[in-house]
Amino acid sequence: MTKQNNSLRIITILAMMFLYAMISFVTNLAAPVGKIWGESFTDPAQAERMGMLGNMFNFLAYLIMGIPAGNLLAKRGYKWTALTAISIGFVGIGFQWLSGYMDSFIVYLVGALFGGFCVCMLNTVTNPMLNLLGGGGNKGNQLNLIGGTINSLSGALTPMLVGAIIGERLEGKEIDDVNIVLYIAMAVFAVIYLILKVTPIAEPEGAGQEVTYERSPWSFRHLTLGVIAIFFYVGVEVGVPATLISYLKPTVGFAAAGFVAGLYWLLMLVGRTIGSFVGGKVSSRTMVICVSCVAILLMVGAMLLGDSSTVAMPTSWKFQMAQMPIAALLIMLVGLCTSVMWGCIFNMATEALGKYTAKASGIFMMMVVGGGIVPYIQSVIAAHNCLISYIVPVIGVAYILWYAIRGSRVRECDRV
Repeated sequence: MTKQNNSLRIITILAMMFLYAMISFVTNLAAPVGKIWGESFTDPAQAERMGMLGNMFNFLAYLIMGIPAGNLLAKRGYKWTALTAISIGFVGIGFQWLSGYMDSFIVYLVGALFGGFCVCMLNTVTNPMLNLLGGGGNKGNQLNLIGGTINSLSGALTPMLVGAIIGERLEGKEIDDVNIVLYIAMAVFAVIYLILKVTPIAEPEGAGQEVTYERSPWSFRHLTLGVIAIFFYVGVEVGVPATLISYLKPTVGFAAAGFVAGLYWLLMLVGRTIGSFVGGKVSSRTMVICVSCVAILLMVGAMLLGDSSTVAMPTSWKFQMAQMPIAALLIMLVGLCTSVMWGCIFNMATEALGKYTAKASGIFMMMVVGGGIVPYIQSVIAAHNCLISYIVPVIGVAYILWYAIRGSRVRECDRV
């Protein structure tokens, strides 16, 4: 019986890891469609805004679906919620395909919103499930870090897959050029649905049953403060590399600036890989305190150094080098620091919540909307001075540091 339970646990972990990969797959797959739709607008400023609108709708979906997803998880269980999320993702990709057929930007945005619903629900499932399967604490955090590594790998490979299939046809700015990718995506969703349908998933005790809640999840101080921390974290994660492109583009061009910003995401993959190895031995609190201090030093250093000194940095996969401000290197290295924050913050925020974990996960996902709000605030300042705009992520990371030191401590009255 013990061997059966262990086998079921392993199967469940593998299923959650695959769902982690699906999260970045869905998020990054829509990029070519958004790029093509944005380029269809003649005014450059409007093209930039419209091209990013799909991204905004993806983040908006978290705000709308966060709490409902947590409620679904509490009432119907992990497997049912995951299957529903995959179904919604299939519909979202279908709408994106339909947008080209109907020549409708509005239909594309609907597809982007449904894709965001899917990702939000999958996040709501995978984070608490892996935390529970690991037994909470350091081991639970370690499983989430491993999942984050797979998420980063999928996120890096998806655009490569899209580029390999579409190639230079993107330059034609024809929406039909991405149909083959969308067909593949819908096929992947259909296959994953069938596999997950027949895969036994170990539900935690009480999942899918009617549960009585004596208090609001918001009444847990460490959860509420953790929700604010994740709002800032996602904003920092998105805003740091996005503004780096704006900073470098005038001097080295968009392609080189985009490559350097891409190295930020590559460093996140490296950081999560390292974190998955040490996560079982180092507490979430210690990890966040260390990386937050380093991230603040890197960004403050970049703001102080400015363009005063340069360093050779790669500008393409062919390792062509160009001189860039050392500030760009410091900002790029922040990716190593932000890499482990997501899983650690979630681990600290849901510590000792017991039956409230499912609802807490939904609230947690809702605040991912910070990825749309915080970078926008930073962009307003960046329009005048890109480096000075990094004061916004510095403030965000400073709050995360305080949360790890003080705000994440669980009061005795908050232990379930």
